[in-house]
Amino acid sequence: MRLILPTSICIPTNKQLRRIEEMDASVNNDTQVVAPMPGKPYTAKKERMEWLDATRGFTMILVVAYHIAVAGFGENIKQSSSLPLLVLFRMPLFFFISGFLAYKSDFIWTRGRLGMMMWKKLKIQVLPAAVFLCIALVVNNPKFSDAFMDAMASPTKGGYWFTYVLLQMFIIYYLFSFFESKWNKRRSWVPIAILWFVALSVYATIYMPSWFDYHKDPFFHYSSLVETMRYFHFFVFGNIVRRYWDSWQRLFDSNWFFSVVAIVCFFCCADILKWHTLQFQWTNLPRTTAMYLLLLTVFMFFRYYKDSFTKQTRIGWFLQYIGVRTLDIYLIHYLFLPRITQVGQMLNGLKHNFVFDICVSVAYAMLVLGFTCLVSNVLRMSPWFRRYLFGRK
Repeated sequence: MRLILPTSICIPTNKQLRRIEEMDASVNNDTQVVAPMPGKPYTAKKERMEWLDATRGFTMILVVAYHIAVAGFGENIKQSSSLPLLVLFRMPLFFFISGFLAYKSDFIWTRGRLGMMMWKKLKIQVLPAAVFLCIALVVNNPKFSDAFMDAMASPTKGGYWFTYVLLQMFIIYYLFSFFESKWNKRRSWVPIAILWFVALSVYATIYMPSWFDYHKDPFFHYSSLVETMRYFHFFVFGNIVRRYWDSWQRLFDSNWFFSVVAIVCFFCCADILKWHTLQFQWTNLPRTTAMYLLLLTVFMFFRYYKDSFTKQTRIGWFLQYIGVRTLDIYLIHYLFLPRITQVGQMLNGLKHNFVFDICVSVAYAMLVLGFTCLVSNVLRMSPWFRRYLFGRK
C-alpha cells in the first residue's frame, strides 16, 4: 500500500531533524519551536520573560529610592531602618539580571562578532554616561572643573559608575565566551564555574585589608575596577543560572529550597544587622551569603507570581515600563534628586520604622521617576538622541 501525502506538507530532511533534536536539547522553558512553513527550516522563537523586566523595574525603583534617601534626604545608612537591608540585594540583583540576560545559547562567537559586540557595548555604556555626568555636575555643583576631577578620582564617578562597571563586565565576559567557544566544544560547566570562583575570590580580597591592599591603589579608583571586582561574581552567577535554567527551575520549585533559603537568610541578616557575632574579616561571610539569598528570594518571588506581572496587569505594565527603560532612568534621575535634609534628620531619629522609612523614599521616587520618564520621552523624539544616548534605533 502506498501512502500519498499532500504536496503542501513540508517533510523535514535528516539535517533538519538533527537541527530539531539539537534545539530540543538546548532550548529552555521560555523558548518554543515553531513549525516550518513549506520550504523553510524549523526555527526557535524566544518568548520574552515579562516577569524579568518587572523584576528589573522593581530594582530600579529601589535604586532611585536609595539615592533619594542618601543624597537627597541625607539619611544615615547606619541609622536607617530600611537601607541596611535593601542595600544588600539592590545592586547585586541588577548585575545578576545583567549576567542572566548576557548568555546567548545559540550565539556563534567569531573574532568579527567579538569586536562587534564589544564596540556596541562601548558606545552604549560610555558616551551616554559621560554626557549626563557632565550635565549633572553642571546642575548640581557651583564649580564644574573641581567637581569633575573629584568624580574621576572616585570609583563611583559621581553616581555614574554603573555603566562603566557594566562595560568592564561585558568585556571580560565576551572575551571569556569567545575563548570558551574555541576550547569548550562540549559546553562543560567547568569553565564558567572557574570564572565564578575566581571572581568570588577577587571580591573576597577587598574585605581582607590585613592581607590585601592592592585595590587601594588610585588606578582601581580612577578606572572603577574596584567596583567591578565587588560585583562581577553576581554577574557570573546570573549567567550560570541562565545556562542551566531548567535545573534551577526544578530547584526553585522543590519543596525544601525556599524554606532553607529563607531560614539561612534570616540568620545571616540578623548577624549583620543585630548580633555581629563574626568579627574582622569574617563579617563578610554572612554578608555575602545574605546578598546571594536575598537576590534569589526576590528573583524567585517574581518568577513564582509571574502571572501577576504581565502587561495585562497594572502593576506588571508599570514595572515593565520601568524595567525596559532602566538606562534612561539611571542616566536622568540624578538631575531631579531633592535636597531636603530635614527629612533625613527626621528619619535618622526614628528607630524600628521600616515601613515608614522606605515608604517616604519610594513615594518621592515615584515623583522623580515621573519627571525622568517625561524627559526621556522628550529626548527620544530625536532619532540621534534615541540612538546615541539610549542605545535605541
